[in-house]
Amino acid sequence: MPYEVDEELEASTNRVMMIGAALMFVLAAVFPLYRWFEPTNREEARETNLASLADSGQTLWGFNCASCHGLNGEGGVGPALNSKQFLQAASDNQIETLIAVGVPGSQMSAYSLDYAGPLTSEQIKALRVFIRSWEEDAPDVPDWRAGQP
Repeated sequence: MPYEVDEELEASTNRVMMIGAALMFVLAAVFPLYRWFEPTNREEARETNLASLADSGQTLWGFNCASCHGLNGEGGVGPALNSKQFLQAASDNQIETLIAVGVPGSQMSAYSLDYAGPLTSEQIKALRVFIRSWEEDAPDVPDWRAGQP
């Protein structure tokens, strides 16, 4: 039995293949444009997210931290966290860990839900971002650990 060619099926298949090739060409042409604009969009989204976290962190600071560390982190019962020395010495992970688990042997209790505190990990991150927002204008406080007399 000889091989029969279905002209209508052949034409339909060729049409679909041409559409697929055209779409692939369009995507290949558009992809460099996407790569050109995406880093800017991602940076803008990151900055927006950090600003939102800092705003949330400021509110959380007022309710949870200001009574010991001062309204602007200048210290009080607890150390001055807005000091250049603290902000340069502590990594983001260290700041979050200090908030989450507290400082043994001090009045700084754990604030993470995982350690029976009131804050989620996202709220702790917001506090860290808010504390980091002081870094640009941080005062020089060599005895930042002492707090205020």
